[in-house]
Amino acid sequence: MPAPRRSIAVISHPDAGKSTLTEALALHAHAITRAGAVHGKAGRGGVVSDWQEIEQKRGISISSAALQLRFEDTVINLLDTPGHADFSEDTFRVLTAVDCAVMLLDAAKGLEPQTLKLFEVCRTRGVPVLTFVNKWDRPGKDALELCDELEQRIGLVAAPVTWPVGEAGNLQGLLDVRTGAVTTYHRAPGGATLAQEQHLAPDEAVEVLGDAVVDAVDQAGLLPAPDVESFLAGRTTPLMFGVALTNIGVRDLLESVLRFAPAPGPRVTADGDERPVDDPFSAVVFKVQAGMDRQHRDQVAFVRVVSGMFERGMAVVHAQTGRSFATKHAATVFGRDREIVETAFPGDVVGLVNATALAVGDTLYDPQGPPVRFPPMPAFPPEHFVAARPADPGRAKQFRKGISQLAHEGVVQLLVSPDRGDGEPILGAVGPLQFEVVAFRMEHEFNAPLRTQTLPYGLARLATDEDVTALAGARGVELVTRADGARLALMRDRWVLQALRRDRPTLTLPELLVGAA
Repeated sequence: MPAPRRSIAVISHPDAGKSTLTEALALHAHAITRAGAVHGKAGRGGVVSDWQEIEQKRGISISSAALQLRFEDTVINLLDTPGHADFSEDTFRVLTAVDCAVMLLDAAKGLEPQTLKLFEVCRTRGVPVLTFVNKWDRPGKDALELCDELEQRIGLVAAPVTWPVGEAGNLQGLLDVRTGAVTTYHRAPGGATLAQEQHLAPDEAVEVLGDAVVDAVDQAGLLPAPDVESFLAGRTTPLMFGVALTNIGVRDLLESVLRFAPAPGPRVTADGDERPVDDPFSAVVFKVQAGMDRQHRDQVAFVRVVSGMFERGMAVVHAQTGRSFATKHAATVFGRDREIVETAFPGDVVGLVNATALAVGDTLYDPQGPPVRFPPMPAFPPEHFVAARPADPGRAKQFRKGISQLAHEGVVQLLVSPDRGDGEPILGAVGPLQFEVVAFRMEHEFNAPLRTQTLPYGLARLATDEDVTALAGARGVELVTRADGARLALMRDRWVLQALRRDRPTLTLPELLVGAA
């Protein structure tokens, strides 16, 4: 009988402390013995989940990272995600592969624009959200003010699991709302190891900490107690406080994941049916990443097991091609480190190494069971465009290989214009930072530095055969073909689109829908 599973993602606005929290969770689960919570601080290593060189240099996460932890008797599949809006596509794909999200709020900033956006995505996808208010050791907002903000701006009622004893910047301990006990902490230097904890019974806590405990009890009592039913329905969010950098309140979060987060359940298929978890093996590819092993430059396809049991070496069917697919090289992934996996179960994330035939959104299934195909992963309309070419024409072959690989991973969208040819493709992105990632990886992984030219486009629309004919000779429009064969019309903005439709009434130019790529 496999151990219980939970699959969660950590999401938030940039700089709220996601990668630091990820390491703190790994530390509490004894998956690591020492955290590198601050990038390179005091000679310590960088954050485990931020393994790419560009991430360590920039101090931000630019791609999701998969870690598998064991806490008590439960296996937790933990996905750390980028917080920057420019990498939203990667975050949104991760949300299709998890059953619960941990939303991290900065105590001083509360709900920020990307936080609001991510909450809405979770609601749309039916992903319930636990909330962890981070950085309570620094001056910040009032705890009740943060709860009001959650309810007024996103319609989630805060249901506290823990409550801070002391205002932001003066954290004296954490109140267990259910029992009335208080935990105080002695911080380890730099948060490299677990903080020492002292547990105080309710009466003892009042004796030691005085009115601050009484105030915490009174404030927490104004809010409802957390319950699983309202949490799964998306009406409430279990709320915790702490300091990820010094590992305070992190154990409470892990215990809440076990208490509230749902176990893996059935997944909706492309035809609208459901695939039960006890059906034969099936899985969906939610991420493809190359360059994780600098010596071998291999490619890893991350799959979420949806149903049945995965066994390394089993022959499965690649639904998109109908061909058999070998799974000999399978691993669990901890940051960039790997360990061979022999079996996996619903909710687990498995890295299939050298799986070059697989793309984001693909389905795998056991041929002994019924065929299945899951819906495509989200793809977003690009809003930024550059024309790219190799800095050294003699490295054109490496350039094409690298650009094709990065497009395959979903780092950018690859567009080819008949006027420019495939030697100078157009790259489309949700945000301009994606182009920095492309330039860095092209130089360091493929040894093919590139030059880019920013193009004056900010809008892409699908172009039908009739639209292509009607747009012949139109100024300010460039027709391109996407990697999946779709034709797009690129233009500056909606004003240009309105003018085109006015002058050419037969134009349709439908919008690019999320998930359509």
